Amino acid sequence: MAKKKIGYVELQWECPNCGTINPGPVKVCQGCGAPQPDDVEFFQASRQELIEDKDKLEKAKAGADIHCAYCGTRNPAGAETCSQCKADLSEGHQRKAGQVVGAFRSGPVQNVQCPHCGAENLETAHRCVQCGGTLTRQTSTAPTPQSRPVDQRQPTITPRANRSVLAILGLFFVISCIAVYFLFLRTTDITGTVTDARWERSYVLEELVWVEYQDWYDRIPDSAEITSCTYEARDQSNSPVAGAEEVCGTPYTVDTGSGYAEVVQDCVYLVYDDYCSYNQLEWYAVDTITTNGYDFSPRWPDPSLDDDQRLGERAEYYTIYFSSGSDVYTYSTTDYNLFQQAQIGSRWQLEINSVGDVQSIIP
Repeated sequence: MAKKKIGYVELQWECPNCGTINPGPVKVCQGCGAPQPDDVEFFQASRQELIEDKDKLEKAKAGADIHCAYCGTRNPAGAETCSQCKADLSEGHQRKAGQVVGAFRSGPVQNVQCPHCGAENLETAHRCVQCGGTLTRQTSTAPTPQSRPVDQRQPTITPRANRSVLAILGLFFVISCIAVYFLFLRTTDITGTVTDARWERSYVLEELVWVEYQDWYDRIPDSAEITSCTYEARDQSNSPVAGAEEVCGTPYTVDTGSGYAEVVQDCVYLVYDDYCSYNQLEWYAVDTITTNGYDFSPRWPDPSLDDDQRLGERAEYYTIYFSSGSDVYTYSTTDYNLFQQAQIGSRWQLEINSVGDVQSIIP
């Protein structure tokens, strides 16, 4: 996503010594004079206004402040020597930056009550206009709902029980393998005589019909008939594109490490195109034409076709009937040459499984 820059706002910090709310760029508490701690956490006011003052904008864009490695004084980005002790700032450390502070909220400033005298003050004020008391940050005191305890106990299986379960599962597996072998894999050979045969051959009948599709305009075949189109988002870009629609999320503030925050939005750019419904003539299966017989002269269907019809995929199936004593067996195949060999009265070796199905035949 592209980050769209909107502007800068001033953050705030709370003095850990007296609780005074101070403007972010102020390095010394306005209430008690204590220096801003190295690890101070900036936050934003309940309402923010974009900075328009040129000097403040330059400071906001300068980057994260540098803390002197010797005296801890906070210096603006770009400074080479400490403003307090004149030490070289090359060994200092910059404040962390890049953290999301919160959603950008602008609009009319609301009133809040002073916790000391109850006077109404603007929510962006740091001190009460009546008594001069500190207007501390408002934090939620609502109790956190307690969830019902969950019984974490789990049933314990002793090693002996584990061995018993494994033994039962192993026995079940062996029995299953034996059953499969005797039912499906174990075969016997018998001799059978061909008593009858049947064949079936078929064609799929296809017709040219109008089929409806949907696709982007530039993908539609030239032979198609377009019925309707709508303008829809086809793609998205992370950078501005000519003719694209800009779609942005909620603006939010990002700490610059200098007591200011940059207001940005995550944006994408939707590229629109024509998405159309169209009809196209295609061969479509409408029927299956079949011929069959009980002889050894199979033939393919030969229907009379209209101009918009054709024969599609074809299939052939052959069934051979055997007798062995009082038992009757059938064998199905698609092998025409094998079918031709199975003449009436010929004797074959049949491989029979445990449920009486013929698995293979040998002349």
